[in-house]
Amino acid sequence: MERDIITAVETLRGQTVDWLSQLIEKPSLLGDEASAQTWVAEQFAALGLDVTDLVIDEAAIREHPGYSPSLISYDGRVNVIGHHRPKQTRGRSLIFNGHIDVVPVGDASLWTRPPFEAWVDGDRLYGRGGADMKSGIIAYLIAFKALQKLGYAPAAEVILQSVVEEECTGNGALACLVAGYSADAAIITEPTNNGVMSCQMGVMWLTVEIEGHPAHAAVASEGFSAVDMAMKLFEALKQREAHWNEPENRHHCYTHSHKPINFNLGKIEGGEWASSVPTRCRLDIRVGFYPGRTTEEVRSELEACIQDAFEAHPAHGDAQYRVRYQGFQAEGCEVDMNTPMVKSLQAAHLDVIGTNPGQFTFTGTTDARFFNLYGGIPATCYGATGGNIHGIDEWVSIDSVVDAAKVLAVFMARWCELEPLNPA
Repeated sequence: MERDIITAVETLRGQTVDWLSQLIEKPSLLGDEASAQTWVAEQFAALGLDVTDLVIDEAAIREHPGYSPSLISYDGRVNVIGHHRPKQTRGRSLIFNGHIDVVPVGDASLWTRPPFEAWVDGDRLYGRGGADMKSGIIAYLIAFKALQKLGYAPAAEVILQSVVEEECTGNGALACLVAGYSADAAIITEPTNNGVMSCQMGVMWLTVEIEGHPAHAAVASEGFSAVDMAMKLFEALKQREAHWNEPENRHHCYTHSHKPINFNLGKIEGGEWASSVPTRCRLDIRVGFYPGRTTEEVRSELEACIQDAFEAHPAHGDAQYRVRYQGFQAEGCEVDMNTPMVKSLQAAHLDVIGTNPGQFTFTGTTDARFFNLYGGIPATCYGATGGNIHGIDEWVSIDSVVDAAKVLAVFMARWCELEPLNPA
């Protein structure tokens, strides 16, 4: 039977490429997810699933410990849920989760082709979001469709989730959890190079705003540059980054990682005029931190670091600053690699691919944290292989998407068991 499942997925290779291309070509930047979510809802309906547009009630999630301050309104933005309910439950229930939102394209002129034009070169399918992570949504759709192609459906509840805002808060997945969606296990189909994720970092976004004292550049010493102070403060943060990366300070999951902790100055705005000492400067910073640390601990350490650097400047009396938190306030988590779900997923990969899956230690964050930290639902990430993620000419390996779908289909058959679509 499992050989038939693998063959069924392979026969859907062309549809895999076609569906992923269609989804790439529906841009789904932050706040503009509607057309892509409509497409996903149509596919859920075509599979015979009960489809729900889940409106994100920010008031309902704001006091949850997993909440991150949102960047924009949730008006008109929904998660799409496809719910399969069996005729008679025999197996264990499952959530497949994927995010529909993609990050900005950067300078579109640097792309070989327009970022939202899907194109194939050999085994690579290019386009923004192709790897991260529309490939994962397509993989679980194809896995489910392959079972139907053989005349079967899971003999347990399966919930397919396409969520918004993974790339900056995770509040889409959190809203699903708060709304009561639960299962015996969850797989987030992020691109993991066809490995099983064992650990992920905490991620925090913070904004530092500095106000200096303006003056004519000809007499710059009479003023105080907000930009100069901003650079001093970020230099202090980079020293803290280096400290956290020291071998003796590392979390055990990241002992062999090249540079697990990354503080990224993602955006800087400052100054008003080339011949004026800058009055203001704003830094938007992303900080990674190890699992096991709370956001409160990390904020306290970062704020102390910034305060010490500020006060060490001899002219700090001419300036002031403030720190704000918006976007990710996400704690890290480890995945229990001994749970039945992980063991079953690893076994499915071995049996389908012929090799043991690697363990993927992620130096970023994913929506898996909500299931593991707050939902009591064993969760990991498993998905395709890609490159240039968040960069120029993002791509995903077509073979790896098909392989992921094969593994997910076999896993689903084992975990959920199967029932005939039309019993005699």
